[in-house]
Amino acid sequence: MTRERLFGTDGVRGVANEVLTATLAMRLGMAAGVTARTQTGAQRPVVVLGRDTRLSGDMLAAALASGLATMGVDVIDVGIVPTPAVAQMVLTTGACAGVVVSASHNPFEDNGIKFFGPSGKKLADAQEDAIEALLDSVESLPRSTRGDIGRIRATREPVQEYVACVQRSIPSCDARPLQGMRLVIDCANGAAFELAPQIFRELGAEVVPINAAPDGININVACGSTHPFAMAATVRETRADAGMAFDGDADRVILSDEQGNIVDGDRVMAILALHFQAQNRLPGNLVVATIMSNAGLDQALEQAGIRLLRTNVGDRYVAEAMETHGAAVGGEQSGHILLPQIAPTGDGLITALQVLSVMGTTRKKLSELASVMRSCPQRLRNVRVRSRQGWQEDQDIQRAIREGQERLGRPEWLSVRPSGTEPLIRVMAQGPDEAVVCAVVEDICAVVERKLGVTAL
Repeated sequence: MTRERLFGTDGVRGVANEVLTATLAMRLGMAAGVTARTQTGAQRPVVVLGRDTRLSGDMLAAALASGLATMGVDVIDVGIVPTPAVAQMVLTTGACAGVVVSASHNPFEDNGIKFFGPSGKKLADAQEDAIEALLDSVESLPRSTRGDIGRIRATREPVQEYVACVQRSIPSCDARPLQGMRLVIDCANGAAFELAPQIFRELGAEVVPINAAPDGININVACGSTHPFAMAATVRETRADAGMAFDGDADRVILSDEQGNIVDGDRVMAILALHFQAQNRLPGNLVVATIMSNAGLDQALEQAGIRLLRTNVGDRYVAEAMETHGAAVGGEQSGHILLPQIAPTGDGLITALQVLSVMGTTRKKLSELASVMRSCPQRLRNVRVRSRQGWQEDQDIQRAIREGQERLGRPEWLSVRPSGTEPLIRVMAQGPDEAVVCAVVEDICAVVERKLGVTAL
């Protein structure tokens, strides 16, 4: 029987000390250490290690570091930092890889482990598979001994270079380009709780931090990018110019304009793409997003002659398409924005700074910038099924899907896909006409129910 792949779309994740145990973390460290030595040929490879504020982070980071050192890899442990900081530190330190202990926007009881390669980008599937293939045999592999055992060095030295990299991402001659701005920063009680307020204050902004007191358990609890409304309310209360809500590891951000209106990832992509185009920094007039991005993004970009290329859900797929097509702007509606001309991976702090920079350059409020996009109606329903297999071969279901695409006018505005974890088929449609959108979803769900004998949720 084939074992289910350990690595998901964003590393290894699970409930800490149940699924993701210290033992598994140590074995992953050992396997990654062997892979690093094999692929680099270096006698003493160096790996940067960081984590977020979860209670289980110390335990899992210590186990990972031990596994790496066991196989002769030196570890630079930088402590609590945003995930994109580790990616950047791989470049600035010359390390062969980076590893982060974080479950991003998940609840605190979960944790995860994700790896970055020497380019600062997430590992490809084949590289993750190479690590996973060694897990069952790591105990029998030769280990480093005597002077070849890896060293584990805890240091914050690389952190300030990351801060400088983020601050340099704003193209400005002014040392304090955010002078005069009041900003609300929701740190999600996560990895950005120290660095985000520091970075924006040093650039001149008046900062109103919220959810910046992590206790190991309160990460992402009713705050951050998945719950941005408290941040938006604070923007209104303090009469701030803008607000930003990061997730637990700060690789994504959701913004608020000065009126307290949410500015999601789709609007951020529209703002940045139009600005980059005006500066001749948008190769191919192309933006990459997922099938979940709102149809309003297509319309906003089309008016400027910009094409939107859609991928499956997951920033990994967005990144792959961006690299293939040489795109400069891409991301997800959830606020995970990729700007490869500026940073090797998605970085919520850099994304927020880029939007603030557009505000400063154009002298426009965020509400005016965000108004370039109007959201179209979207509808999502889940249909419970006996099996996630076989629906793609059913002629009646496929006919209903084709008819739905024709009614919407764009095939990319209809998404029918199985859940990755539950026995569900997800049907999502969108477009300018709400009645048509709802009818398409209901008609497809009815066919799935009839053919598979299930009840729609």
